Amino acid sequence: MKNRLSAYLGMVRAGERVMVVDRDVPVAIIERIGDRADAEPRLARLEKAGLVRRPTGDAPIDLDLLRQPAPRSTASVLEALLEDRRAGR
Repeated sequence: MKNRLSAYLGMVRAGERVMVVDRDVPVAIIERIGDRADAEPRLARLEKAGLVRRPTGDAPIDLDLLRQPAPRSTASVLEALLEDRRAGR
């Protein structure tokens, strides 16, 4: 599912319901939520039950920071292997 999550979310945005199964056992249904005002009472119930936690910060998360790749090392794996062999390790 994770490989096609964007496609499934697109289907949900279009109004379809997506059933999630694990080894042929249904475990969840993903469906479009209504207007934000409709979601507020439900979110409050879920929060009270301890099933969700709302964000506490004022600023939204900068998702671009999460998408940045890790810095690449300047040394290659081959160079490290050759150095180990030269050192007799």
